Amino acid sequence: MFSLHDPLDEALRAELMEYDDLTASLLARRGITSKGEAERFLKPSYDEHLHDPLVMTDMRKAAERLARAIETHEHIGVWTDYDCDGGPAAVLLHDFLEKAGATFENYIPHRHLEGYGMNVHGIEKLAKSGVTLIVTADVGITDVAPVARANELGIDVIITDHHLPGDTLPAAYAVVDPKARTDELYPFKELCGSGLAWKLVCATLAVAPKLREQVPLGWEKWLLDMAGLATIADMVPLIGENRVLASYGLLVMRKSPRLGLAKLCSVTRITQRFITEEDVGFMIAPRVNAASRMGDAYDALRLFTTHDEAEAERLARLLETANRQRKAAAGAITRAVHTRIKERGEMRGVIVLGDPDWRPALLGLVANTIADEYERPVFLWGREGDASVKGSVRSGGGVNAFELMSEADDLFVEFGGHAAAGGFSLREDALFSFEDRLIEALGRLVPAIDSAPLHADVDLPLSAIGPHLLGAMQKLAPFGMGNSKPVFLVRAAEVAGTARFGKSSEHVKIVFRAEEGRTVDGVAFFAKGELARRADNLAGGGQANILAHLERDTFAKGQPVRLRLLNVSLL
Repeated sequence: MFSLHDPLDEALRAELMEYDDLTASLLARRGITSKGEAERFLKPSYDEHLHDPLVMTDMRKAAERLARAIETHEHIGVWTDYDCDGGPAAVLLHDFLEKAGATFENYIPHRHLEGYGMNVHGIEKLAKSGVTLIVTADVGITDVAPVARANELGIDVIITDHHLPGDTLPAAYAVVDPKARTDELYPFKELCGSGLAWKLVCATLAVAPKLREQVPLGWEKWLLDMAGLATIADMVPLIGENRVLASYGLLVMRKSPRLGLAKLCSVTRITQRFITEEDVGFMIAPRVNAASRMGDAYDALRLFTTHDEAEAERLARLLETANRQRKAAAGAITRAVHTRIKERGEMRGVIVLGDPDWRPALLGLVANTIADEYERPVFLWGREGDASVKGSVRSGGGVNAFELMSEADDLFVEFGGHAAAGGFSLREDALFSFEDRLIEALGRLVPAIDSAPLHADVDLPLSAIGPHLLGAMQKLAPFGMGNSKPVFLVRAAEVAGTARFGKSSEHVKIVFRAEEGRTVDGVAFFAKGELARRADNLAGGGQANILAHLERDTFAKGQPVRLRLLNVSLL
């Protein structure tokens, strides 16, 4: 069931000879095959490893237009998405324009009433307020009609986006999107929306040295807290420039004087000076996203831009409350789904459920839980504020979610995603046949279950688990997409005891015996499916092979190293 990656060949080990065996092996797993590549990966440099933004297609044109608008006090509109990529982009553009003395306003569409992207109503609203230039971040690359309306109203549009385009690019003044241009020369194409917005700031300062009268040399580095936050939260590959932005972003976050960040760290019990990518991904990003899911995305913008300590405290607590409401609402939908499944009795190959009162913004979280538990595709739908039917799908690991939707594409107004997950808008007349059509589509697909063994990076005994090993692993941080946490295999670990914990006993803890009376804890949060069943079967003791990540238990005295369980195999 579990297996190790092949050992390094002699030539590669010689190339990486200055690194210990663990570090060399982990570097090789990430496709790093030379000393130079290893240096760039382990020591990302702000000065040496970031590319010139003016190389990017249309960037100089965009930067010169933005600089002109700042210097002549045109009214600028900043249009961004409402998630934890567009939100930080809104903040860093706000801070830059404020520092530069620009005349501007932020526009963030309402998630439930306006939906994702640009829209004609918002364009017309900005026109009435006197906007003559719109700069987007994390949106715009498919918004042909809204950009056309802006042109009719005499508004120039600069699009900065990182999504794939449609068949036709919008007729914008400038289109900055490395994934959209066939003439693109920029060497790195995986920046998130906030990363591109930060690049626009750097380019604007480069083409307009007069702005340095308001924006001191190097000041733009302070904006990396937002660019780094989004790079981690938006789950873009943490390689190349993204690794630099994430690494320096974390450094800036730890030192940032931003009141809203400090207050959000306080209410989530994060020690700001030691903030990690996991703190960003599991604590900060959900609260930023909760602002738009449960209320007003502007609350997150106000939190990170306010200079008033009392206001920052109020907004941080507001986002904490919104996140708790988000959890409660998602929990209520999850319970409703469980009830309906039990009432049905029959378990079909695809679970399809919906309710007009379910918020589509919460359904991805719920679908993920249900798909993991029942190990099959799950489609959940609800209604947006405009009465459209929208939802989310999670594959459950057995089929390709995008291929499944493609097999029944006439049901959808639009859909997108990948093998594991996706989103969709459903035709109103397709509601009643939705489940049956997906069942039929499932029958035409070849199961996508991967029967290959799960690979571990390193095979080690429990006695080796401790601070030294964790320290060696952390050389490769920050971890994320494209740089996943190392996976460790422990064979024949002796079980000392198991326990369930959490309000609904949803988490699993297994205590393993190491050496000389020492034990090592292994935990699985929200354990479901096969992992949960196997953990429960160890309640009486026994032995197991373990696949796990390493981490610190930050809530335990002394912060001991523990295992984050990925899988267990009973012996």
